[in-house]
Amino acid sequence: MTGLKRTTEKNLMVFSGRAHRQLAEEVAYQLGTDLVPMQAYEFANSEIYVRYEESVRGSDAFVIQSHTAPVNEWIMEHLIMVDALKRASAKRITVVMPFYGYARQDKKHRGREPISARLMADLFRTAGADRLICVDLHTSQIQGFFDGPVDHLMALPILSDYVRQKYGREQLAVVSPDAGRIKVAEQWSDRLGGAPLAFIHKTRDITRPNETVANRVVGEVKGRTCILVDDMIDTAGTITKAADALIADGASDVIIAATHAILSGPAVDRLKNCAVREVIVTNTLPIAAERHFDKLTELSIAPLISQAIREVFEDGSVTKLFDGKA
Repeated sequence: MTGLKRTTEKNLMVFSGRAHRQLAEEVAYQLGTDLVPMQAYEFANSEIYVRYEESVRGSDAFVIQSHTAPVNEWIMEHLIMVDALKRASAKRITVVMPFYGYARQDKKHRGREPISARLMADLFRTAGADRLICVDLHTSQIQGFFDGPVDHLMALPILSDYVRQKYGREQLAVVSPDAGRIKVAEQWSDRLGGAPLAFIHKTRDITRPNETVANRVVGEVKGRTCILVDDMIDTAGTITKAADALIADGASDVIIAATHAILSGPAVDRLKNCAVREVIVTNTLPIAAERHFDKLTELSIAPLISQAIREVFEDGSVTKLFDGKA
């Protein structure tokens, strides 16, 4: 008999870029391992260099990086990390993006525009990624941009469990900030005991980013505590206008629940000054200490990401984490 036989052992290794290392450390801790040590720095001309300080040959590699500001710098570091793993003979490379950069550029609104979310997927595939794990993509269609498996995780269980425990005894209504997120609001309603649904009818000028007009509330919110749900809070203009519209329509209180706390520019001041009781977010993105405020509650997404990584590593089911709805 010719050849050699060997029983292979799978080796899970977790890597982190510098954008949000605290989250990656939480994920590694939940998995019972440590982050692989890595050198990373910039040359004088701002080019990024990375090198792993342990062998990664044959490993099942999970590379975590959240695309926070400066977004382009951290995306580039993420790509270089993937390339380094591919050239060091990692067996499988899974890119973990708690926040997917450029996700809002998922279609063309006007002629001569890019579809940058698709470009992102192509870049990571070319760099050597075999699989993506993402949390609450701006639109689900982005899953189809990547030529390989995509595990689309939802922060809904974490956020809704917190809301149910704290506000479950109040008369609730689940409100979508626009008609496009009604399906997500329906899932929230199911998890909050069938709370009624409403949405904000709004208009947007496609030539002016981060600006919308909340026209009117569609649905019954009078006398109810409204749970205003969205995937991200960037400058907070849209979400605070929606909160004001709900209060004007007779809502007794407004709670904001969102996955990604980008909190650009005037966001913190707007949220502090609007008629909202609490702003609940996850730590998919780092929030600087000076941008924390009294109304803000930050929940950890690390348990969800670590569970998904474990299921992928053990060839299990990620869908089961969401009752078969992922």
